[in-house]
Amino acid sequence: MRIFLAGASGVLGSRLVPLLVAAGHDVAGMTRSPAKARLLAAAGAEPVVCDAFDPDGLTTAVTAFAPELVMHQLTDLPDDPALLPEGRAANARIRREGTTNLLAAARKAGAARFIAQSVAWTMEGEGQAAKEFLEQSVLAAGGVVLRYGQFYGPGTYYPDTLPAQPRIAVDTAADRTARALELPTGVYEFVEDPAPA
Repeated sequence: MRIFLAGASGVLGSRLVPLLVAAGHDVAGMTRSPAKARLLAAAGAEPVVCDAFDPDGLTTAVTAFAPELVMHQLTDLPDDPALLPEGRAANARIRREGTTNLLAAARKAGAARFIAQSVAWTMEGEGQAAKEFLEQSVLAAGGVVLRYGQFYGPGTYYPDTLPAQPRIAVDTAADRTARALELPTGVYEFVEDPAPA
């Protein structure tokens, strides 16, 4: 399958690329960072340097690759968790504008499938509104929404501790995502089962 993966250099995307390539898929990995493009190429993806907030450039990039599946793993979160409160507006924007632009590019490219990242918990204010916008937009387009628990493991905000439920090990989330390419339209939660009381 030809897969255009937006957010390919992120915490989850960087784990997904080698899994998808190993499974025999042709992967275009999109990142905003030219430096990270080399890492994507080394992992076997065709690197695409593009900004989700540039609708024309994004449409050109997606249509040029001609994917069967577009996967939305875009986030805009700070590396330092202490900066999360001020970073929430940027992440809400990517859920609204980035989703809108990526869906439009996928339609223009004739992609048959669309999968998007969401979260398995309720947020507040603009964050929750942006989450709902993303999910409603993707479902209206016949796509799949994957609601992930909080990631933990190397490279996450919780490298050595467990976050509150809902949660999931980031490597487990990547593995489940790589096997979820054929899911019918709908919302699916990728979380760990809570430990028995």
